[in-house]
Amino acid sequence: MAVKKLSKDKVGEALKELMKFRLVAPAKSDDVVIFKQISDPAEAYLDYGNSAVPPKKMVFPQTETLFRFVTGEPELKEKNVEEEGQTVIFGMRPCDARAMSIVDKLFDWDFDDPYYQKRRAMTTYVGMACTEPPSVNCFCTSVGGSPFSTEGLDVMLTDMGDYYAVQALNEKGEKLTETIASQLEDGGDEKKIEEMAAAAAGKIKRSIKTDGISEKIPTLWDSDVWKKVSASCLGCGTCTFLCPTCHCFDIQDEVEEMGEGRRCRMWDSCMFSEYTLHASGHNPRPSRKERTRNRVSHKYSYFPSKFDDIACVGCGRCINMCPVNIDILDILEQVVEA
Repeated sequence: MAVKKLSKDKVGEALKELMKFRLVAPAKSDDVVIFKQISDPAEAYLDYGNSAVPPKKMVFPQTETLFRFVTGEPELKEKNVEEEGQTVIFGMRPCDARAMSIVDKLFDWDFDDPYYQKRRAMTTYVGMACTEPPSVNCFCTSVGGSPFSTEGLDVMLTDMGDYYAVQALNEKGEKLTETIASQLEDGGDEKKIEEMAAAAAGKIKRSIKTDGISEKIPTLWDSDVWKKVSASCLGCGTCTFLCPTCHCFDIQDEVEEMGEGRRCRMWDSCMFSEYTLHASGHNPRPSRKERTRNRVSHKYSYFPSKFDDIACVGCGRCINMCPVNIDILDILEQVVEA
């Protein structure tokens, strides 16, 4: 599809055009960047490395009401996702878009999740290529991604200096570019984009060899490596709550006043001790050693064996934000060497 140009002085007008939808973009919140719904183009902060929290929460909310009920009454008031309207997530990084294509595989597996599926169908992803690594701990090229990956995206933007190159990648992307057609010009330099993509991949400094790792991890079930790599873990769950591919959730019924209540689901973490705690009091993962083993095994062994894809996109958030500096690449290196 032809590459268009969006002059940087027209970005504000383009965002105004997109506000006919639910427009989500990176925005500053104190000292961090988060994705949120914006109502003013000036809120969008596109000159960023990567957001602290992935935009996954816009399709898979951290806390979500599934339906409401009144105790003793058979009728349920189900959530109508359509009322939220069409959504555009503007300016997300390729790793976060690729993460959503990985999460898609779970929610479209043996049982279709209607809440996730509807939001996913109603959301258009507009990516922002990484001309520079967003973090020193990026390792997307080790896990099947790249700074210019288009996997999971509908539109790709590339910062060309005084303008953004705009590439519609599918039918959904074409419809979006039609919405802002009055702000676009012809003449995007596709050859230069290819050169920039090759250069950007070469700037990723950290890496890990993943060949055969999914088969090796199960052989280390009783290895001392898990005790070693989990020794400093606090069990805070930061690594999972900031991960763009983590998808575990809990479901609870909350009863309020007058017998009214709701069934809701919220993100959960395999790093929490309560995650696998049985009603009997038994916990098959009683310590951080077992929970760390499960986290690494899930991403690099269980998920690949089921879906043929590593459930990690190399964004580096778990490394950057861990309060005790646990490094997933260091863990993987020890697993490879074990």
